[in-house]
Amino acid sequence: MHTRGDLGPGREEVSRREAVSTVAEPIAPGRVAELIAKEEERFRSKRQRSDQLWKQARQVIPRGVPSSFQDAAPQPVFIDHGKGSRIWDVDGNEYVDFHNGFGVMVVGHAHPLIVQAINDRAARGTHFAQPVADDAVVAEELARRFKQPQWRFTNSGTESTLDAVRLARGFTGRDRLIKIEASYHGHHDALLVSVEPPADMMGPADAPVSVPYSGGTPQAVVNLTTVVPFNDLVVLERTLDQHRGEVAAIIVEPVMMNIGIVLPDNGYLASVRELAHRHGALLIFDEVKTGATIAAGGATERFGVTPDLVALAKAIGGGLPCGAVGGRADVMGTIDEHKVVQIGTFNGNPLTIAASRVTLTSVLTPQAYAHFDALAEALEGGLRKVMSDYQLPFHPITLAARGCVTYRKERVRNYRDYLTIDKKYAYLSWLYQCNRGILMAPG
Repeated sequence: MHTRGDLGPGREEVSRREAVSTVAEPIAPGRVAELIAKEEERFRSKRQRSDQLWKQARQVIPRGVPSSFQDAAPQPVFIDHGKGSRIWDVDGNEYVDFHNGFGVMVVGHAHPLIVQAINDRAARGTHFAQPVADDAVVAEELARRFKQPQWRFTNSGTESTLDAVRLARGFTGRDRLIKIEASYHGHHDALLVSVEPPADMMGPADAPVSVPYSGGTPQAVVNLTTVVPFNDLVVLERTLDQHRGEVAAIIVEPVMMNIGIVLPDNGYLASVRELAHRHGALLIFDEVKTGATIAAGGATERFGVTPDLVALAKAIGGGLPCGAVGGRADVMGTIDEHKVVQIGTFNGNPLTIAASRVTLTSVLTPQAYAHFDALAEALEGGLRKVMSDYQLPFHPITLAARGCVTYRKERVRNYRDYLTIDKKYAYLSWLYQCNRGILMAPG
């Protein structure tokens, strides 16, 4: 699938599969609404136990779910169990799992090697708040994959990006952050900004406004986070000039994955790094979604650009809550120097680290990534054929264990492009597939 070769320092080739539709027929809005109503009725009729549990949960849990992302129309699907590539809900419906717990379960459910590692570790104790031998094994494997010499563990993607930001600020002595419009980096205040800004609040495309995503976010914190569009080096350079000497870090998803999949332009990531360094700032890759999924070394490997700090979570834990932040020796050295504090009771929890060790060393092997690429190529080819046969104005994107359908003819390069998409297509597709035994991530 990906064929990145030796491109030399400071250059990258966008190794990807994004087949843009060349034929398209308009789809009647009335027909889409009719199909949605039909599929919603079928959906509810087959998930009555889920509905009962949801109503019960709403009595004690806001919105009836432990995370608001799980409250998707028309109602949440309560899962009972999973095995391999399949899951079963509480109503007995079976699905091929393309949701994968928001990208966590690329290893499949209840993988025997991971189950064995968890059982063995649990029998010997699950938590000590003291180091264990597996810590260094996992850190060494992450260092090999992501070209970062030093690592610390966290429990989630939110914690990983939070620590990366603190390290960048501690190292540079600066406070301002630059983030990409519509990128999600977890739910801490510093980066919960312009995640999905409303059209009437987001400002002009060449000067986006920083918009808090949630109530309870202090405006003083929002003011320290400046927003720029993805794939726009002109705006980024101008923003760095406007805030000369203030910017601690630029944080990017090297591939945006909160609005479908948005790929970087050729040379974009290397240029962002060059601009950051020219202005004395650090580059942070948020590889929570891309790490260990689009290549063994994530986007760092796939695009041939090494940042100053990388934040990981999701797939590296084999299904258990796990995160990590890695970086340059001098940046991570601020922890050794007691300049930056990175602490947590469950950091390096032995149960999680045991699962991570087996995941990274025994399950997500080179053969696994070759398999991901082959599956992605087959799926993308099949989708492209269907879209061509039916003249649908959509196109597929695949990157190893990641992929999506973009519900517009042209490539999406940033959030403003994404806003032109009619979201009803994605909702109908989700309903239709769910009703036929394929569970996708909602949205």
